[in-house]
Amino acid sequence: MRKIILSSSNSNKIIEIRDILKNMPFDIISKDDMGYGHFDVEEDGKSLEENAFKKAEELHKLTGEIVIADDTGLFVDALNGEPGIYSARYAGEPVSYENNNALLLKNLNGVPMEKRTAYFKTVIAVVFEDGKKITAEGSLKGKIAYEKRGENGFGYDPLFIVEGTGKTFSEMMKEEKNKTSHRAIALMNLRKKLEGSGR
Repeated sequence: MRKIILSSSNSNKIIEIRDILKNMPFDIISKDDMGYGHFDVEEDGKSLEENAFKKAEELHKLTGEIVIADDTGLFVDALNGEPGIYSARYAGEPVSYENNNALLLKNLNGVPMEKRTAYFKTVIAVVFEDGKKITAEGSLKGKIAYEKRGENGFGYDPLFIVEGTGKTFSEMMKEEKNKTSHRAIALMNLRKKLEGSGR
C-alpha cells in the first residue's frame, strides 16, 4: 500500500486527517513515524498556499513519498484579517494555544458580537512521488465568542462559533466537527481529487 506522509507533528491534526481520509488505499503516517520528527520548515510564505507547499515540498525532497501538508488561518474581520497566516504563532514564542486565545480575546475587547465575524481557511498541498502537485481548500464562517467555551478540540476551537450552530468547535463532539470543519471541507475536496485522479 502506498504511503502518505503528513508533514505535521500535531497529534490532533493527524487524528483528524486520518479520520477523514480513512478507507482510501493509502497508509497515512506522520513525519514522526518516518523518523523525521526533527524536520521543520520556517513558514515564511505570504499565503496559506505558499506555506503548505513549502512544508510538503521540503519533506518530499527527503522522502520521495507522497506528502500532504496543510496551513490554516483564522481571519477576523474586526482585526483586518488577523491573525491570518500568523494564526499558529499569533502571540509569539513560546507558541501556545492558551496565549493565542488570550491575545485574540484581548484584541477584540469591547467589540460587539455582530462585529466579531471571522472565517477559518485551510489549504492542503499534496506532492506526489513524481513531483506532481495538487491543492484543495475549505473555509468556514463563524464568530468569535466572548470567552472560551467547551472542552474538546484544539487551537482556536474554544472561541470559534460555527455559523448556523451556535456552538464553538470545542462544544462539538469529534464526529460533528469532522463533518463541518474547514479542514474537513478541504480534506473532502482533496479526497474527491484523489479519487478522480486515478492515482
